[in-house]
Amino acid sequence: MKKTVLLSLLVLPAILLAGGHDGEVTRYFMQTGRESDFLPRAVNFIIFASLLYYILANPVKDFFKGRTAGIAKQLNEIEEKLQAAKDEKKDAQTRLNTSEKKAEEIIVDAKAEAKILADKIVTANQNELLLLEKQLDEKITLEERKSAREAIDEVLSDNITTDDINLDTAKVIDILSKKVA
Repeated sequence: MKKTVLLSLLVLPAILLAGGHDGEVTRYFMQTGRESDFLPRAVNFIIFASLLYYILANPVKDFFKGRTAGIAKQLNEIEEKLQAAKDEKKDAQTRLNTSEKKAEEIIVDAKAEAKILADKIVTANQNELLLLEKQLDEKITLEERKSAREAIDEVLSDNITTDDINLDTAKVIDILSKKVA
């Protein structure tokens, strides 16, 4: 079917151009003895097309082969870059996941350490409070003894003179009662 259509397309222009001239003799007929120049023109075109094909066929083929190779090379480079980008993305995602896990572990460890430190601080503060209370009690006891000694010394130095050395117990009790009250 295709051959018939192509053949008819090639022959149709020749049939349309092959019209008669009603018996007139043309200048071309007089010079060549033929009525039309279709055959020489067709031969000239075939020669021109053959020369053109002979001269340009290899460079055109090489150009298109080079172009095809260049496009294939670019496509391969793009695919390699795409694969490298995918690999880098996968590595980055893996590192991100690892970093997130480490961050969670660090947070958990930090909370545990904070709790341990808080417990240590509470324990240290309680021990220090107990120590301060103990020191306060000792200081109060010491101050009570000191004030009792001072009171006794004051009473003895103020009220007892060389004349009072022969005091009887009733007088000593009376002096002490005055100072204490």
